[in-house]
Amino acid sequence: MASQDWFDKDFYKVLGVSKDASDAELKKTYRKLARQYHPDSNPGDAAAENRFKEISEAYSVLSDKEQRQEYDQVRAMGSGARFTAGGPGQGGGFEDVFGGMFGQGGGGQRVRFGQGGTGGAGGFEDILGGMFGGGGGFGQSTGGYRGFGGPTKGRDVTATTTLDFTTAIAGDTVKLSQGNGRPVNVRIPAGVADGQKIRLRGRGEPSPDGGEAGDLVVTVTVRKHPVFERDGQNLRLDVPVTFVEAALGATIEVPTLGGSTVKLKVAPGTPSGRVLRVKGRGVATKNGTGDLLATVQVAVPSHLSDKQREAVEALAETLPDENPREDLLAKARS
Repeated sequence: MASQDWFDKDFYKVLGVSKDASDAELKKTYRKLARQYHPDSNPGDAAAENRFKEISEAYSVLSDKEQRQEYDQVRAMGSGARFTAGGPGQGGGFEDVFGGMFGQGGGGQRVRFGQGGTGGAGGFEDILGGMFGGGGGFGQSTGGYRGFGGPTKGRDVTATTTLDFTTAIAGDTVKLSQGNGRPVNVRIPAGVADGQKIRLRGRGEPSPDGGEAGDLVVTVTVRKHPVFERDGQNLRLDVPVTFVEAALGATIEVPTLGGSTVKLKVAPGTPSGRVLRVKGRGVATKNGTGDLLATVQVAVPSHLSDKQREAVEALAETLPDENPREDLLAKARS
């Protein structure tokens, strides 16, 4: 910021606080005004955006202890000063202001203030910068929204947690340990998926300058289940049935994730691979509840007695002479 800006702008008035306002009061006032005039809350409103710039500029200076002290000194030095080209013996000139600061009277040796280009020495800002510990200009602000200045958000913190399949489906509260050793409780929503990230607002690192704290981002890993597999909001499992059950039809029991069972009707002539659906017994999320999908797998006996073999051969002789792979072969040739 140019030095003349600090003479001309009353940052306390911009924020509407007194000159002895505490840091807490400054922060509270800034946050209230920033929310009111933030460009995201006033799209297309140039006046609100300019007001937001002024508020952010004022807070970026007054919230910094050193810059605030520097600003107060510059304002005190410039209050009531008349910047005239007064001649020898005339008071109130621009040089008189600084002459008094360096122990020189109005009629003593004058101090010359050159304009000085960028990076040049001897300019007005160079002298003020040297007086207040700065260099080559002072009062510059950093960070904030679109370069307007103001407090910056704290850094996000990442963490991982591993859940068993049932816990991920039902949801739970888990305790994690942050980098500083402090435990934090994290609510895992029902239906969280493997690899999903959960963001907890304001649970990360604090802002270095009084802004919003960062977030805690938790990546969830879900262990596999020995029976069930997740397919979006649905749960899948393979259900073995006997040859007789598949051929003649049957009513069978199928497990659900909660431990209870449901009954499913297997129609006569059901082949392997057919999917039977149980409505509403899948994964419950905020977007709805899925189904339980049971895939039939016909179990073929691996060992037959002589009597059983004779019975199967007798059955085969009564069945139509057909090739179930005929359609498959025809499609492959086309």
